[in-house]
Amino acid sequence: MKNVKESMQKELDELNKATDVLTYSYTKCAKIGVSADLSEEELESFEALTGRFARLSDIIIQKVFRYFDVLDLENSGTVRDRINRAEKKGIIESAEDFIHIRLLRNEIAHEYKSDTIYSIFESVLELTPPLLNSVEKIISYSERYLK
Repeated sequence: MKNVKESMQKELDELNKATDVLTYSYTKCAKIGVSADLSEEELESFEALTGRFARLSDIIIQKVFRYFDVLDLENSGTVRDRINRAEKKGIIESAEDFIHIRLLRNEIAHEYKSDTIYSIFESVLELTPPLLNSVEKIISYSERYLK
């Protein structure tokens, strides 16, 4: 169990770093806004935002939620199971938002068409706040195991 707690602490450290860089990118891109005439520099900022969004969502859903399941003696189950349990535990506000976050993360990872990239940018701007808002609750929930 000690190794699980140590590993979870390392993941929480990564969570904090990923949160900081996503917050930076989100703030920058929210000011820019999505439009058809984004400059190369603005496109680069949005690309950074989508990558950082995907990374933080992976850390939360694929790593942190799994650690919580292990420590809470839960069966791992599907991604949807982990998300639903996180909502029941009060770690996240909305399982539905996190299912959309996961689907968007998958879309980001497999997006090769430039004509749909702008809708991805808009969705990332919309779903970043619930993703970021979950971090404080995750940290709070983890304290019961790390004391």
